[in-house]
Amino acid sequence: MNMFEARMNELYELVKYHAGLYYDKDSPEISDAEYDSLVRELRQLEQDYPQYARKDSPTQTVGSQASELFAKVEHVTPMLSLDNVFDLNPSITPKKGQISQNKLDSLEGFFSGINQDGGFVCEMKIDGLAVSLVYEDGIFVRGATRGNGLIGEDVTENLMLVDAVPKKLVDAPAGRVEVRGEVLMTDERFNAVNALRESRGEKLFVNPRNAAAGILRNKDSKDLIPMSLDIFLYYLVDAERFGVITQSGALSWLAEHGLPVQNAYEVCADIVAAKEFIQRWQNERYKLNYHTDGVVVKLNDLTRWPEIGATSHAPRWAVAYKYPPEEARTRLTDIKISVGRTGVLTPVAILEPVIVSGTTVQRASLHNWNYIRQKDIRIGDYVYVSKAGEIIPQVDRVDESSRESGLKRVMPPCAEPVRCPFCGSEAVRIPDEVALRCPNRASCPAQLKESLTYFASRDGMNIRGIGKKLAEKLASSGKIHILSDIYTLTAEDWMSLDKIGELSAQNILAQLEGSKSRQPANLVTALGIPDVGKNTAELLMSHFGSIDALMSAGEEELAAIEGIGAVIARSVHDFFGNDENRRMIEAFRDLGFVMGGEAHNAGGKLAGKTFVFTGTLEGMTRDEAGEKVKAFGGKVSGSVSGKTDYVVVGEKPGSKLKKAQSLGVEVLTEAEFLALTGITYDKD
Repeated sequence: MNMFEARMNELYELVKYHAGLYYDKDSPEISDAEYDSLVRELRQLEQDYPQYARKDSPTQTVGSQASELFAKVEHVTPMLSLDNVFDLNPSITPKKGQISQNKLDSLEGFFSGINQDGGFVCEMKIDGLAVSLVYEDGIFVRGATRGNGLIGEDVTENLMLVDAVPKKLVDAPAGRVEVRGEVLMTDERFNAVNALRESRGEKLFVNPRNAAAGILRNKDSKDLIPMSLDIFLYYLVDAERFGVITQSGALSWLAEHGLPVQNAYEVCADIVAAKEFIQRWQNERYKLNYHTDGVVVKLNDLTRWPEIGATSHAPRWAVAYKYPPEEARTRLTDIKISVGRTGVLTPVAILEPVIVSGTTVQRASLHNWNYIRQKDIRIGDYVYVSKAGEIIPQVDRVDESSRESGLKRVMPPCAEPVRCPFCGSEAVRIPDEVALRCPNRASCPAQLKESLTYFASRDGMNIRGIGKKLAEKLASSGKIHILSDIYTLTAEDWMSLDKIGELSAQNILAQLEGSKSRQPANLVTALGIPDVGKNTAELLMSHFGSIDALMSAGEEELAAIEGIGAVIARSVHDFFGNDENRRMIEAFRDLGFVMGGEAHNAGGKLAGKTFVFTGTLEGMTRDEAGEKVKAFGGKVSGSVSGKTDYVVVGEKPGSKLKKAQSLGVEVLTEAEFLALTGITYDKD
């Protein structure tokens, strides 16, 4: 085997591995630019040495295999991906084995030899998850992911929860209409989702694309979908059937029928105008509130698309120009350690301020100590910084040519212990992970602050008045050591904290007393068990019925529950196997908390009834109303179906109201809901 065949074999495995992480697990390990570089090298070698090319090469496939979690959908018209180009002009073809810019990477070269009459449509390349929507007589009936281009996943139920997906078309034509586009997440929503996941002790999403894909392709993420996902449509299948013969006309048709279309597109008369659009938007794109990493250039004349054709994975009438990753050079002045709620220690680079992708960056992620060691990052180095997914600043590499002599390596875990900067405890390595964790859960002020914030959050015990600032004061006051201690504090204890008056102290005490009657699932959530959020806690309590039964469960029994798995089972088992945590549970029991197994549903007068809430309620949040329904034995759903008993509408209700009306489900105002259930507002 010669060197070129060997390198191709290596690239096959690398590209497949990273494509699997990106498409199937929505959890990439490398940047888009690094992945694109591997694919470009493989394509170049396949072009130069076709005798070594494989039929199953990842350069000839589309997306990923459909997940077994969802029903499969066969696409009548294949959903192809796009080839990428990285240069605007063709350059000299390289010699065999030489990787450089050529026709494969050139916008102008890609369209050479193709009749360009009618010009092009340039659209900003949305970094999201490709989906297909099907309407019958104007009613949304099915949504699917692209999958491998031929078979996708049926995600209709989840797409129904995306507010931006029209459930009925405007002036709909009769029969079947299929449109395609991208489910995405705006920057603001991405930050909000990651903040929520951090408060729940869940792994953060790397970028908006993987966040959108991870939530849409997860049956347990229904509570996140309305707050996180958006959609843009850009393709009308069988457009000529509707009298549409241009791509610009297709975009107008989509908008006229109530389908969301991004405004960042333009009809360009020729390739010169297309290049000008690309160059103009290289900086303008940062003004958009969603992530784009390039421009899609399509021939405007749809009637010529069939004759131009496609490869097995991409059309020849469209291509994606990818912008080069933006990097900025600056000095790394220090490395700080942040400590999360579960004790994970994360190194953070402190930088001399530098502008990256339109914003000033002073802190950047270093991920973990293996990352620091592999890239040999040292305090005082000049480093190159980029934004992962144009959102999260990260240190990419060191400018070794400018390294000053005498700079020391940074805390290699294999050589010397790493200590928590807040309590001084020696960090321990998490099994099967590269992360380090402070083991001092009991008295580490950083962990206690984060734990208190999460404990009092809406998904936890929902204690109004205790936020991050007050939690930080409590953690540093020395008044508490474990979570249950906050219930032993007196009004004088609260008033001794800065800016807490008598009225505020009394309100907090009332909130604390009221929280003792929350459902056991709230307490399990609030405990902050790694990998256990609200949905998982409810699943566990639904299965075991009481916290005592949950504490007694073995790891195998936990893992056997559908939706739990080995990782969560180990986390739950380890948490309740800890003596300190068991003592804390006993403290909560002594305080009068509801532990499950008790008759705590007020006679169960709502037993067997399913409620859906939509719009803004006046007297309580929808989550609070849902908790009250559950306390009376009822169920709460995030979507309307034939099994729904009541839909409760507040101000500005969403599409759930129309769905209820179409299905004949009984609709209640907030006042009617209160009268029917006997539920009352909490008094602060």
